[in-house]
Amino acid sequence: MCKSPIHNFLAELPKCEHHLHLEGCLSPALLFQLAAKNNIALPSPEQDAAYQSPATLAKRYEYFENLEDFLQCYYRGIAVLVTEQDFEMLAWEYFTTARRDGVRHAEVFFDPQSHTDRGVAFETVVAGFNAARSRAEKELGVTSCLIMCFLRHLPVSSAAQTMQTAIEGGYFEESRGGDHDGGQQQQQQQRAIAGLGLDSSEVGFRPELFVEQYRKGQELGLHRTAHGGEEGDPTYISGALDTLHVERIDHGIRLTEDAELLQRVVKEGVLLTVCPLSNLCLQAVKSIDQVPIRTFLKAGVKFSINSDDPAYFRGYILNNYCAVQEAFDLSRDEWRIIVENSIHGSWIQEKRKAELLGLLDDCLSKYADA
Repeated sequence: MCKSPIHNFLAELPKCEHHLHLEGCLSPALLFQLAAKNNIALPSPEQDAAYQSPATLAKRYEYFENLEDFLQCYYRGIAVLVTEQDFEMLAWEYFTTARRDGVRHAEVFFDPQSHTDRGVAFETVVAGFNAARSRAEKELGVTSCLIMCFLRHLPVSSAAQTMQTAIEGGYFEESRGGDHDGGQQQQQQQRAIAGLGLDSSEVGFRPELFVEQYRKGQELGLHRTAHGGEEGDPTYISGALDTLHVERIDHGIRLTEDAELLQRVVKEGVLLTVCPLSNLCLQAVKSIDQVPIRTFLKAGVKFSINSDDPAYFRGYILNNYCAVQEAFDLSRDEWRIIVENSIHGSWIQEKRKAELLGLLDDCLSKYADA
C-alpha cells in the first residue's frame, strides 16, 4: 500500500484500463504451474539462475536494461501457454486482480502471432481469453473488449496472415444476439475481437509498415490503436496517426518533444495510454516524476494510466495510480479529469459510460472531505 493519505480514494476510483497485455500478466507462480501442467521444460538453474523458483524469477523481473531485455523474458515465458484453459487461467488472473484494484472496464491486448508461430491455434487463444472475459463480466461486473496486436518485429507478411485468419474465422463479425439498433459501439462490443493494436519492438519498425492491415480494419469498423513514442521519437506517433488512422496512442510520452504534434493531439482529442511503472522499469525514464503527467494535464492532453505488463513491471493498475500520486501529489480534481478522460476514451456504448461516470461521482462525493 502506498503512503498517500488519499490511498483509499485512489483504490476506489472506477478505473478503465486501455493498455494491458494479457500475456504480460503471466506471474512467475502461474508460469511454473503451467510449465508443470504442460510438461514444458524451463531453463535449468545452471542455464539461468533466475529459473530456480518463482521467487528468483520475480527477483529477476525487478530490473530490465531496456525493452529488448524485457521482451526476451516475455517471449520465453509464454511458451507455457498451450491449451484454451491456460489462456483462460491467465486472463482470469488479470481480471480478478484488476477488479480488486478498482478496474471496471478493460480493453486488453493479445499477441496471436506469438502463439500461432509455435503451433497453438488462433481459435484456442481467442476462446480462452474470451471465456475469461465473459466470466469477468458476469461474476465481477468488469466489462471488456479484446484487441488483436501485430508484432512489429516480425515480417509484415505474418501480420497479413494473422489478419486473414481473423477475418476468415469471423472474429471481427458481430455475434448473434447483439443490439442491431445500438449503433457501432454496441456492435463492436459484441465482436470476439473489437480492435487492432501494434506492439513489440518499436524503434526500426515503423507504423507505416502496417498500413494495409489497418486499412482493412478501418473498413471493417474496428477500433485502432498503436504503440508509439515510448522508445521511438515523436514521428512514430505522427506516423501512426497519419497512416494507420489510429484513435489512440499507447505510451506516447515522447510527445512532449514536438510542441506542434502535442497541440494536434489535444485538438483531435487523441487519448494516450500512459504506463508509468513500465516506463520506469524499461529505463524510458529514471524516475516516475519524469513521466510527463503534469505537462499533459496542463496542456490538456487526454490520457489514461495503465499497467502494461503487470507481472513484470511492479504491479497492477493501482500501483501505477499510487506511484503517480507519490510523484506528483495530484488533487482530487486532477484525478477526476484523468478518470473522466479514461471513461470517455473507452470503446464502450454511452450507457456504460454513464454508469461509470456515476460511480466516479459517488467516489468523489464519498471522499469530498477526506
